[in-house]
Amino acid sequence: MSADTTQDRISLHSHTRRVRVWDGDTLLADSTRAVGLRERGYPPRQYLPESDVHMAYLIRSATVTHCPFKGDATYYSTDEHPDIAWQYANPLADMDTITGRLAFDDTILTVHVDAE
Repeated sequence: MSADTTQDRISLHSHTRRVRVWDGDTLLADSTRAVGLRERGYPPRQYLPESDVHMAYLIRSATVTHCPFKGDATYYSTDEHPDIAWQYANPLADMDTITGRLAFDDTILTVHVDAE
């Protein structure tokens, strides 16, 4: 059996559908430049450019995690919700498309992707 490779496990898809992220009534992000990431065993995620995120609402947390397929992620919180966004500042080479983009926890926040 061969080892799991990033290419087999993760797919990235740039698109222009509008993606908005809400924390209750607060709009945290609004983008038409998202990259959809699908990773086997995990829900699909939208990675948004930092320039499309209202960073003033987010607080960098001390949490850092390591993914063997994407690299080291840093996390962001709001006053009410810890670690609800993450970012790969220096992802592994195959994942450079998500460099500096943020993904959001859609089990806590509302992540709305417009239909095509």
